[in-house]
Amino acid sequence: MVNSILNKSFSKAKRVTFPRDAKIVFFSDLHKGDNSYADDFRSNMAIYTHAMESYFKNGFTYIELGDGIELWENNSFRPIYETYKHIFELLKRFYEKQRLYLLWGNHDMEFRDPIMVEKVMRTFFTPRNIADKDAIFDLQYHEGLILEFENSERSIFAIHGHQADYMNYKHWKFNRFFVRYFWKYLQKWFGISDPTSPAKNYKGLIRVERKLNQWIVRNNQQMLICGHTHRPRFPDPGDIPLFNDGSCVHPNSIIGIEIQNFSISLVKWHYQDSKGNSEKDKPIIQTILEGPVSLEKYL
Repeated sequence: MVNSILNKSFSKAKRVTFPRDAKIVFFSDLHKGDNSYADDFRSNMAIYTHAMESYFKNGFTYIELGDGIELWENNSFRPIYETYKHIFELLKRFYEKQRLYLLWGNHDMEFRDPIMVEKVMRTFFTPRNIADKDAIFDLQYHEGLILEFENSERSIFAIHGHQADYMNYKHWKFNRFFVRYFWKYLQKWFGISDPTSPAKNYKGLIRVERKLNQWIVRNNQQMLICGHTHRPRFPDPGDIPLFNDGSCVHPNSIIGIEIQNFSISLVKWHYQDSKGNSEKDKPIIQTILEGPVSLEKYL
């Protein structure tokens, strides 16, 4: 079943061609919420904003690999937008430069419906004229992307990753119900982890990674970048080319994947350790965790 889901996702994925000198950054699993106790992203908001401002300034294309918005614990987009309006405005700047691709994951799966996307855009981005309307309402969420590069016969398949997690793909509404009305409060009162999330369920995490590895092997070592499990992965050349960009809800840090100069790296943005300074006064820096490694070793 999972294999057929992944095959279908691959066959329907949007194909995008990049030059070999393209600069691309992948983040996923922001889970932007309403600034409440359940909002895991709020403590990393400043780090993410700093990183994204840097990527915009330096000409990167931004690919968000799903779960950018937390629509399981929140049944309305409005408080999320009001909390992170400056971030949505930043994404709009990427979009206006045609450097933005958004994928939906299990926690923002409502955005697979283009009508839902247009409804949200119409509510929060009122067009000033016909040209503005055409630009705003052309925003699309995708299930998957196939990244092709000039002078390369191989490609990169990018998805959220819940396609290998049957319950979170086929029965996401059931899981959403329990998270929204049950586990959310158990987490608050008793610290009980959400059993529907592979990020908080080690056996589920391993199962998802195993199924993705199996699909890659069956499909001629197709390079794949995903999120969903929140566990960063950066294989050595020659290993199964399954990459994971981590998440933006790690403690006091965000982790993502960069491609530039036809090489791939795993990067971490975080506060620089400095004694005597409060967190807001600490500089935000980037640390390269893995790489850079030439994409030719994986494609």
